Amino acid sequence: MRYFEEYEGNLIYRQDGETVMISSWGENSLRIRSTLLGDITDEYGTLLTPVATKPEITIEDKHATITNGKIRAELSAYGWRNWLQISFYNQKNELLLQEMTDGNALTLKARHFKALPGGHYRLKASFISNPKEKIYGMGQYQQEIMDLKGCNIELAHRNSQASVPFMLSNLGYGFLWNNPSVGEVHFGVNTTEWIAENTKQLDYWITAGDTPAEIEEAYANVTGKTPMMPEYGLGFWQCKLRYYNEEQVLKVAREYKERNIPLDVIIIDYYHWPRCGDWRFDEEYFPNPKHMIEELKSMGIETMVSVWPQVDCRSENFEEMKQQGLLVKTNSGIDVQMLFHGNNVFMDATNPRTRKYVWEKCYNNYGKMGVKAFWLDEAEPEFSAYDFEHYKYYAGNAAMVSNLYPREYARLFYEGQKESGQDDIVNLIRCAWAGSQRYGALVWSGDIMSTYEDFRKQICAGIHMGIAGIPWWTTDIGGFHGGNIQDDNFKELLIRWFQFGTFCPVMRIHGCRQPGESIINKAGEVREWTGAENEVWSFGQEAYPILVKFIQVREMMRDYTRSLMKEAHEKGAPVMRALFYEFPEDKECWNIADSYLYGPDILVAPVCHEHELKRRVYLPKGVNWVNAHSGNSYEGGKYYEIEAQIDTLPVFLREGRQEYLIGQI
Repeated sequence: MRYFEEYEGNLIYRQDGETVMISSWGENSLRIRSTLLGDITDEYGTLLTPVATKPEITIEDKHATITNGKIRAELSAYGWRNWLQISFYNQKNELLLQEMTDGNALTLKARHFKALPGGHYRLKASFISNPKEKIYGMGQYQQEIMDLKGCNIELAHRNSQASVPFMLSNLGYGFLWNNPSVGEVHFGVNTTEWIAENTKQLDYWITAGDTPAEIEEAYANVTGKTPMMPEYGLGFWQCKLRYYNEEQVLKVAREYKERNIPLDVIIIDYYHWPRCGDWRFDEEYFPNPKHMIEELKSMGIETMVSVWPQVDCRSENFEEMKQQGLLVKTNSGIDVQMLFHGNNVFMDATNPRTRKYVWEKCYNNYGKMGVKAFWLDEAEPEFSAYDFEHYKYYAGNAAMVSNLYPREYARLFYEGQKESGQDDIVNLIRCAWAGSQRYGALVWSGDIMSTYEDFRKQICAGIHMGIAGIPWWTTDIGGFHGGNIQDDNFKELLIRWFQFGTFCPVMRIHGCRQPGESIINKAGEVREWTGAENEVWSFGQEAYPILVKFIQVREMMRDYTRSLMKEAHEKGAPVMRALFYEFPEDKECWNIADSYLYGPDILVAPVCHEHELKRRVYLPKGVNWVNAHSGNSYEGGKYYEIEAQIDTLPVFLREGRQEYLIGQI
């Protein structure tokens, strides 16, 4: 009986209708695919074709191995059923990951395909858990948890949640669940279970490395790397909900210029259009947008405009898009997928014809006027009811492919901009999936609340996103919902968040500030309201000099930030890094959830509890650290109680590096 065979450099196993293929896929990496009663496919375009490596394959009767650099998979057809168990080892012969067994009388399956109507499957892949393992990455989830071991995680996108299913283990491997199906993962103490609710095949990728940096680079090599961040992405960005007319936009920009405060980008938020799906300025409020954009450019400020994927049934483009099949389809009932200022459906970003159509509208109505940067909101997309099985994309049933949507949305604009001759591309987007980074996606953390709890969650979210391969990440400084600019407690929160934002990959203030003002157009129609002022001079005399100081600190770091963006572009390295990324041998670094490294040299410990004027900080061992505020030196490998009055935060520099910041923070 022949259970294993080698075919074109791949190791194949067949038994009882199942086909398993293991392929070398990049240095020190393997790709594992399996299907039932079908052929192995390469769908969804997530994994790029890597530089070819020649694996070593050995085959015996019921045992086979495939070795690619530092990783080896051992395959055993065991028991009277001859079911397959796969185990992964590194070059030191250390076990990294192992599929579970059948449990003898339990008759379990490591790769369990449960048939669904229509020929697809509900899939569960199960692995034996190492209780001592620590797990990081997986994208953006709103929780104050660094080590994800023991977590149950939904593999689906929501407003403020981005599922990017790549995990990094402290055991020395990285694992990508290469499946855009809605599902779950359970990092249990007894088993790890990956679940896809609707799929055709199992597909995952695993790599071995001696350091987190080596693992991250291998992952970036097969999913893509960010472009080089444009120069205008290195400084300060101004935004609020919402600048509703030209006068507001220009007034704010001129004020920054008159006060000599550096400003790289100003952002025009949603409902500057007549209807969702029109993708153009509303002439009533923006009668001469080209002149506005030109004046902003003359001040050295780029204009970013918000784009939504919703198409209102009253939009000038709705009937044509519906007739051409460019919209997401509701499987039954009425095509209303989101209720907000009208009945809306979503453009189908997975359809190449939709991508072409929408880009042409945006280029003609924005790009030709000089807009180079787009804010791609609602990118999950935000269905009013997240009943994924109810919707149909060009790429398939939403339950099967929904997690692709934000990547294809980013792709729509990136490829359009490239075809239009633009090279310096960065687009703000509210969600991501594996590979989004290669399309210039700057992810922000969604419509979070203006609370210290939400603030703390963003620290974990930013670190995890970097590990998941998304180096460009930011938040709404101050939070989105609930910030009243007349409230002293909110002003304190905003200052502390602003300090944190200085050391995020992109520094951007935004929010739905209270109290707001209603907007009614000439036709008597209620438009989306405008929030209170949200500029650095809007929060009182105590806050103003502190905020300006940190904008200046950001400017001082421009060369350093540019070097971090270059490393992200060339190696896939995160800009915002867990302490263990640079100090993997320091076991304590794997436990830190409330501080991080901004690149290799700057350790940031945000002050993220109300009225807090000091905090405990761990400094990694092996180097000495200099307090950027006081200039005092500290030995690594210890915890310290560090004072931080409202005008500063604990920031430490590797001794001998970035010392120009001493006394500036």
